[in-house]
Amino acid sequence: MRRFCALSLGLLSSLCSAEGLMWGYGPADTMPYVGLAQQQVQHGLAYHLSQEISKRFALPVEFLETPNNRLEPYLQQGRLHLVCNTNPEWVSQPQQYHWSPALYDEEDVLLQRMDQPELTGLASLYGKVLGTSLGYTYSQPLMGAFAIGKVSRQDVRDLDTSLHMLDKDRLSAVIDMQRNLAYKLAQHPQMQLRFSPWVVQRYQVYCAYSRHLPIPAEQLDALLQELRDQHLIEQWLDEALRSATDRPVQHSADAQ
Repeated sequence: MRRFCALSLGLLSSLCSAEGLMWGYGPADTMPYVGLAQQQVQHGLAYHLSQEISKRFALPVEFLETPNNRLEPYLQQGRLHLVCNTNPEWVSQPQQYHWSPALYDEEDVLLQRMDQPELTGLASLYGKVLGTSLGYTYSQPLMGAFAIGKVSRQDVRDLDTSLHMLDKDRLSAVIDMQRNLAYKLAQHPQMQLRFSPWVVQRYQVYCAYSRHLPIPAEQLDALLQELRDQHLIEQWLDEALRSATDRPVQHSADAQ
């Protein structure tokens, strides 16, 4: 049986076993990567990967929702062993971790209202308000535009809230991973939203291992590479995307 424990207000539950593999994920991580049911990770890519890890290494996996600004400190301290859906360019000290093989390709794209002109490049965002995820780093040109005020960044805690704000014309656009946005858009067919043709950035996605990982990093690398080579990771992502209309939508507050 898999065992889970929750992170509440940044404190690790004393019920979490030190013998398990502790997998951290951020509040903005959502399907098709992290799918929650009754406050436990039971769907999505992370769930499937955890099942394979648990089976291969006879090790329980515990998912811990962790504020974005604590993911790195907890990895370094060994309070978390693994964080996935990440990239070395997104963390402040990538040399502190062992990085898995690349698991899949992703891209940052924009979702916008259908009644607005297409956003075709960075200049088309000037003077507009872009819905972003709290604590996330984006492409260098976009981060530069935020820094000098040419584009206003509006951090929103979760993607459902971002889409509702966009639908109500309280944001000019929303940026996120293409699969995340595709999943949410399928859940909200009534919203008059569309993808911008502009791909802001393409990249590969990895897992970062703590130096306190309870299993040999090279063995975990081999398992993840095997799953990718067998096209299981791509299959699980596709299945999760197809399930979008089967999952109940958890409505969030309209604004932060």
